[in-house]
Amino acid sequence: MSEIQDISSPVGVPVDEDQSNKTKILCERCSSVILLPNKAKHTKKEFYLPHMKKKTDTSSPGDGETVEDFWVVDDMFTFENVGFSNTVDGIKYLICADCEIGPVGFHDTNDKKAFFIAHCRIKYDG
Repeated sequence: MSEIQDISSPVGVPVDEDQSNKTKILCERCSSVILLPNKAKHTKKEFYLPHMKKKTDTSSPGDGETVEDFWVVDDMFTFENVGFSNTVDGIKYLICADCEIGPVGFHDTNDKKAFFIAHCRIKYDG
């Protein structure tokens, strides 16, 4: 497989020719593996995510950001190390199961086959 960079994907996102993740996707904070290579597809979708915080932080969620570059998988068992929040308005937020920092992504409970990890909330191995 030859590496190509889709012009619709952000600079530096390691994708292969079918827009799959080329390298391991890791937690930005603790480097735990979230996804293995070739397990997710790059996609564009605008979604508002609260700022990242630790699960035990009881302060108000505060501001967040609209994110538009995501990795998407169609089965929650594809993840290596992700936890899920309680459902809030039909959305489950995804966190790193090791350091409990998040949200790193989300799952809309109305769509049983789409789990999203935000490109700007993770790092890559390699």
